[in-house]
Amino acid sequence: MASASISKALQALREGRFVLVYDADGREEETDMVVASEFVTQETVRTLRKDAGGLICTTADVRIQEKLGLPFLTELYQGMGPKYPVMSGLVPNDIPYDAKSAFGITINHRKTFTGITDKDRALTISEFAKLAKSAMATEDGWGKKEFGRLFRAPGHIHLLNTSSRILETRFGHTELSTALVIMSGLTPSATGCEMMGDDGDALSKEEAKAYAERHGLVFLEGAEVVEAWKEHRR
Repeated sequence: MASASISKALQALREGRFVLVYDADGREEETDMVVASEFVTQETVRTLRKDAGGLICTTADVRIQEKLGLPFLTELYQGMGPKYPVMSGLVPNDIPYDAKSAFGITINHRKTFTGITDKDRALTISEFAKLAKSAMATEDGWGKKEFGRLFRAPGHIHLLNTSSRILETRFGHTELSTALVIMSGLTPSATGCEMMGDDGDALSKEEAKAYAERHGLVFLEGAEVVEAWKEHRR
């Protein structure tokens, strides 16, 4: 059985509410505000921007990646090497806490204007989740065509691609948050933002816990999510 905190977190996600997720001591040591992408609204983005303050990103599990044809950004950079040699030298092979960057492409929905306003980013995220859900239920090829019809790149929403086996080889917020929405029975895309402190560094774990208590939110350690995911997979 899932722990009480995990059960509360899954229910919160189903209700479109935030969950705070701390990755691990010795890793990034950051807390992300996480919400299911399908429930993102203009108010959601405003809260992420003002109360978290990091980079607002939206995840895609491997099923979404395959249906929409989503590449990792490092793959694009490597492919650009013959024409732009500088890109080969920028490969992120020295990240101290990870083996591979999860960053994918950046997108805007075609009905956005600049793409950066709370309203525009909420539209891009929610419509991405809607397309992802539809694409997983349709034949191959449809999602890729719809993706190009509905979205443009580059844009103001950063997509993060999960590893092929979630929480087996990588244990970052991309995998942790995506595992949570999957366990919640939702579209396998989460939107999150790192919580930053007024001192310019990441908000400390203690301060993030205090924020969760003040706002009635669930705070999870990454290890709790990993254990719940193992049980879910069994």
